[in-house]
Amino acid sequence: MRNKENVINWADNKGLLKRENSFKQFIKTVEEMGEVANALNKDNKEALIDGIGDVVVTLIILAKQNNLDIEDCLEHAWNEIKDRTGKTVNGVFIKN
Repeated sequence: MRNKENVINWADNKGLLKRENSFKQFIKTVEEMGEVANALNKDNKEALIDGIGDVVVTLIILAKQNNLDIEDCLEHAWNEIKDRTGKTVNGVFIKN
């Protein structure tokens, strides 16, 4: 991720990287997800780009607060789903 280190440095400069801030960071992620939902509801591409970016920023910070790397988390998730089988029903993948 190109800007991951920029986000981590910004968060460090703002004093956000303390583990005790994790739940507050999680709440911030949920708030940003609400903005994504709003953008989708309004079919607003610019707001969607901003919202998804904000979610990624909050997740990078949340990972770092817990001594994790966002890319390692993504790799873990990929390894969990890459061989899943199932089908898509009404736009939702249902695993076997």
